[in-house]
Amino acid sequence: MKLNYRRCISCGRIGSKLEFWRIVRDRSGQLQLDQGMGRSAYICPQADCLQQAQKKNRLGRSLRVKAIPEELYQTLWQRLST
Repeated sequence: MKLNYRRCISCGRIGSKLEFWRIVRDRSGQLQLDQGMGRSAYICPQADCLQQAQKKNRLGRSLRVKAIPEELYQTLWQRLST
């Protein structure tokens, strides 16, 4: 079976789809983690990548939304700490 490769929106590293966190904007504009269909962005589960994505609004640009809710970043930071 062919592997699906993705690129981190923060550092640009290419890897297997399973190595990244997936953030999805569905058709209604709701943001979800790791589920659903719609426009998606992938990010490495590392503090540096998450910090850069938050600081430079890379998630917002990649998902084509004006602002990413702070709750989403808090969830990602909690997920990183566990």
